[in-house]
Amino acid sequence: MSVNAALREYLLSRRTVTAPFLAEPGPNADELTEMLTIASRIPDHGKLAPWRFIVFEGEARRKVGEKLAQIARKNNPEISEGQLELERGQFLPAPLTVGVVSTAAPHVKIPQFEQLLAAGNACFNLCHAANALGFGAHWVTRWFAYDAEASAMLGAREGERFVGFVHIGTPQARLEERDRPDVAAITSIWEG
Repeated sequence: MSVNAALREYLLSRRTVTAPFLAEPGPNADELTEMLTIASRIPDHGKLAPWRFIVFEGEARRKVGEKLAQIARKNNPEISEGQLELERGQFLPAPLTVGVVSTAAPHVKIPQFEQLLAAGNACFNLCHAANALGFGAHWVTRWFAYDAEASAMLGAREGERFVGFVHIGTPQARLEERDRPDVAAITSIWEG
């Protein structure tokens, strides 16, 4: 295999564009299908495809926000109106959000942990796919990925869990580079 300079440069400069800086236009149906296809080209021991996608777009984003605010109020009756507004905007302003769900289940050969990692890889590859098509992406979980009632409302089935929500849209700002880990400090060589 020869060096792919463009891919190398992309990977060395990849940057998340956070949801507040994502706006219309979002991907069209064909672009979204291509993104989800790319997202699914990941290591998948046993070819189980232990993930699935749930798309939130258009007016559904506002409806989700209202339902999240209701659940947040139920969970915390003392919640402020300002916090409820934040909950209502969880899937805004990005024009589209893809929930990535782990469908990991017991298997005779493939540990559930490996299946969960595959779903996480689908999240990250979806971010790469959005970038490849000229969009920005922001992978988050937030409280509702861990709340049973909220997860069920968002579409998770019994035994499933969200590994992330990937907000996708057109970047409205170029974010500055941030500090990255010192690779030498986090790398060791096993010597037996």
